Amino acid sequence: MEEKRKKREKNIFREYFELIAETAVFVFFVMTFVVQAFQIPTGSMEPTLLVGDFLLVNKMVYSRPVYPLEKFMLPRREIRREDIVVFKFPQDLSRDFVKRVIALEGEKIEIRDKQVFINDEPLSEPYKVHNDRNIFNRENYYHYDDLIRDNFGPVIVPKGHLFVMGDNRDNSLDSRYWSFLPAEYVKGKPWVIYFSRRSLGRILKIVH
Repeated sequence: MEEKRKKREKNIFREYFELIAETAVFVFFVMTFVVQAFQIPTGSMEPTLLVGDFLLVNKMVYSRPVYPLEKFMLPRREIRREDIVVFKFPQDLSRDFVKRVIALEGEKIEIRDKQVFINDEPLSEPYKVHNDRNIFNRENYYHYDDLIRDNFGPVIVPKGHLFVMGDNRDNSLDSRYWSFLPAEYVKGKPWVIYFSRRSLGRILKIVH
């Protein structure tokens, strides 16, 4: 009887160990290839994303399928204008940034008195905010960084690159200052806010 009890306990221990090991492997796979946890560090994307928001980032949405069957099992698509993307900061690849895609490769982008133009057409941006009513132009700016905040270009986005900007348009370190974003640096697309320090009503909010 005692031998049977010990054998049963051994089998239970083995089952628990296998379950823990399988769960660990699954979590490692998901966090490596499928999603990434990310916290918003600055206010450059406010009011869309707030400082302290915790996000899950979909890392597979822009990845290219290796096998034909992946196209049907895991939906993927190309990067589009107005997508919010998480990417490796070109000037420091150890840091991740989050911005909105404004212009795609081959497009002409220009900013005139805060208004964005794509291929000479004004871009409607209901998501952006301007907290500074002042407009810097060549007559009243003090530094080059002031000028390009409100008046920029025109420039053509080179092949394999994107032009990204923050929604908090007057307070964002983005492509206006550090140039184009290589598309290969994009890590994924924010999917859901799973915790927010500033607003409990944002928990489990889908990011658009």
